[in-house]
Amino acid sequence: MAQVVLSTSICTRQGKALVSRQFIEMNRLRIEGLLAAFPKLLDSGNKQHTFVETDSVRYIYQPLEGNMFLLLITTKGSNIVEDLGTLRLLAKMVPDVAGGLSEQSIHEHAFELIFAFDEVLTAGGYRDEVTISSIRTNLQMDSHEEKMHNMIQQSKEDAAREEMRKQAKSIQDRKMVAMRQTFANQNGLGPEFGGGAGSSGGMAGFGGGGYNGSNGYDNGQSNYASQQYQSYNAPAPAAPEPPRVVAKGMKLGIGGAASKKNSLMAAMAAEDNLMPMMSSKPTASAAAAPVAAPTTPATLLVEEKISVMMNREGGIESCEIKGTLSLTANKEEATLIGVGINKAALAACTNNWTFATHPKVNKPNYEKTGVLALKDTRKGFPINRPVGVLRWSYNASDGAPITVNCWPEDEGTGRMNVSIEYELTRPDMSLHDVNIMIPLGTSDQPQIESIDGHYQHDGREGMLCWHHDMIDGNSSTGSLDFSISGSSPDVFFPVTISFNSTNLLCPIEIQSVSSVADGSPVGYAQSKVVTPETYQCA
Repeated sequence: MAQVVLSTSICTRQGKALVSRQFIEMNRLRIEGLLAAFPKLLDSGNKQHTFVETDSVRYIYQPLEGNMFLLLITTKGSNIVEDLGTLRLLAKMVPDVAGGLSEQSIHEHAFELIFAFDEVLTAGGYRDEVTISSIRTNLQMDSHEEKMHNMIQQSKEDAAREEMRKQAKSIQDRKMVAMRQTFANQNGLGPEFGGGAGSSGGMAGFGGGGYNGSNGYDNGQSNYASQQYQSYNAPAPAAPEPPRVVAKGMKLGIGGAASKKNSLMAAMAAEDNLMPMMSSKPTASAAAAPVAAPTTPATLLVEEKISVMMNREGGIESCEIKGTLSLTANKEEATLIGVGINKAALAACTNNWTFATHPKVNKPNYEKTGVLALKDTRKGFPINRPVGVLRWSYNASDGAPITVNCWPEDEGTGRMNVSIEYELTRPDMSLHDVNIMIPLGTSDQPQIESIDGHYQHDGREGMLCWHHDMIDGNSSTGSLDFSISGSSPDVFFPVTISFNSTNLLCPIEIQSVSSVADGSPVGYAQSKVVTPETYQCA
């Protein structure tokens, strides 16, 4: 039996194909049947191996992130050792081409992945001797001859445009000279008025200047010429517009073949789980979406900003957390209110903690009752402007929620191996939209060896973004290993971290919001935000 690879696929655990490439003639029903049988064989197979067999084919697979599998379907006579090598090469290539291992990135780069599969396996399912770098070069399809052809073509187009502008200007000049000469001949002004080569007074006469004759001729002929010129340039009276007749006939392309085609394409996309391509430009309606007005009389924002500096081994050199409780009065009834907080819990925060109220807040009343209210009850809080009524700060290394250490190593061959690890040091926090920005010192694409999470390369800025949707107690550690051309370890610093969270370090809680006049409760909305102000590993 021929030693060939029948199909290469990226599928879900349920056997649904995200991307599939066949290397021999095979109809859709057969490949869908083979993929649908894979989950059943996977559940019944030996967990210590990464292949399962049936009577006719062999499945060789490697798990990916998000319950996805990279799957080779081969004949049973195929060399399994070579097939495992092919599988490892494809596993390295997929995140490099797709920019990550999420279903969205697979969908967005489906055609690039198919082209990359074709670089590894030829028609008929035979392996080509290629590497990641050669695949990347072939996918870029960079051609020196094409660049030279485009440059020559562009220079010819620029020269043609310049010649066209010169010819247009020459034609316009000739038309103006002929127009002036015709006007002068019709009104008996002589050849000097028309202007030409060597006539110094022609343009002066046309613009209303002095003709070198007697005063009487000057005045009379100038006025006459001015009247004639004005009448010559006066627009003709507009003809009355005929009544418009609206023709009502067949309208082609509306509700006909175009709509049927669109509905058919939408049904096919929904069947194959293909997402519509979104425009990168926002629509006018989205850009002009009005900001919703607050519905509650008051809005409370509890915010903490974290500033952390780490050394390259991940040790905390400095950590400062600054927090603010801000009050915004959205309606008149919320201008004279008091905010009750858990003062007893804050009083227990002594080591490395400092608290301060706004100068206009009644501090003795706050110390006694835990209610933040103004001293002067005649003025009240301003409308629609946030006011910080309480501030706090914390200075200790245990306030940093996450640490990062970066280890660049020189291979000695003009390339650097870089290993980066993170660790969540505050298990009580959940960090969202975590981006670890790593400078590369070059625009070259890094070769990702292993990664927890996703990555995005910005060649123009020479940056690598290591992204996590969320880091919490279930994903408290992670690592990224990649290699890239270079020789200096200093170019990979400083590493910058950004995230957002709703888990505060300060144990502050809003207990009540009430009117200072009669003590009646006032409605409010509350939000908590934790963001880094400066978070670097240098």
